[in-house]
Amino acid sequence: MNRITTFLTVGSFLCLSGVALAQTTATPSAPTGASPVSAGPPASTNSGITAPTDPNKVVLSVNGETMTAAQFDKFTSAFPPQLQAALRGPQRRTFVDQYVQLLIASKEAEKLGLDKKPEVHQQIQIQTDQVLANALYQHYSSDVKITEADIEKYYQDHKSEFETAKAHHILIRFKGSPVPLGKDKKELTDEEALAKAKEVQKRLLAGEDFEKVAKEVSDDTSGKGGDLGVVKHGAMVKEFDEAVFTLPVGKISDPVKTQFGYHIIRVDSREEKPLSEVKAEIETKLRPELAKKEMDALKTKANVTIDEQFFTPPSPTARK
Repeated sequence: MNRITTFLTVGSFLCLSGVALAQTTATPSAPTGASPVSAGPPASTNSGITAPTDPNKVVLSVNGETMTAAQFDKFTSAFPPQLQAALRGPQRRTFVDQYVQLLIASKEAEKLGLDKKPEVHQQIQIQTDQVLANALYQHYSSDVKITEADIEKYYQDHKSEFETAKAHHILIRFKGSPVPLGKDKKELTDEEALAKAKEVQKRLLAGEDFEKVAKEVSDDTSGKGGDLGVVKHGAMVKEFDEAVFTLPVGKISDPVKTQFGYHIIRVDSREEKPLSEVKAEIETKLRPELAKKEMDALKTKANVTIDEQFFTPPSPTARK
């Protein structure tokens, strides 16, 4: 990505985020459509960088508009968490260059009256609406009241999400599997792989040690004797996941086919986390769901009329 493309990307994101340079002088006007809305969490004091001793130290000045170290920290908190660390750390210098260029260009556009052009004014309004809608969503997410009944209901309705298992498996790959073919190993057809998997199953049912057999024949080259450790429900491909969470503990499975090949599985243990352990996790999951319900409720209360004939695209046959 070249500098111009990077600038345009960052510039677009800044506009959509509604962030503006903090002003400490005699309130010169901010760029049209921008507002100092913070969509992220409060700035962390553990950002991984060495902050100036004085948070009131001016670290940026552009045509009389200034920004202090504390204001910069608050400014970057408007970005998603994954970007905050970069903007406060390794990308901080590059970011400020791009931001200064954006701000200067924005002010020049205002001087030329470009913000008054109908098409530009409309874009500004759309971006402002996006920022305000996002701010409302964040408001609902943080202020929504989550009751014990809400948490209990989610737990009962989604118990499978909190199931874990410990298991072993042996993989017999077939042609076309994304698993690399091992050195000096023969490429097997689907039928050959299934036949080999059934032979492995017989050996295990006859009492051979699972880990020893896995190290000998498995195409899963993790080197752990087929030990998968703790696996969470839903974290694996569907066929494998269903087998792990339905197979009786200790039983050797029939061959289970996935995109990787045929698996022989043994579930060593399975447990369900109690509500007390996952309460905070459930609350985190519920917040965006309940916030969305609040947003959807606004639409049902609003007086909206849509011309379905105008907004429904014609069918392919109608175009002909």
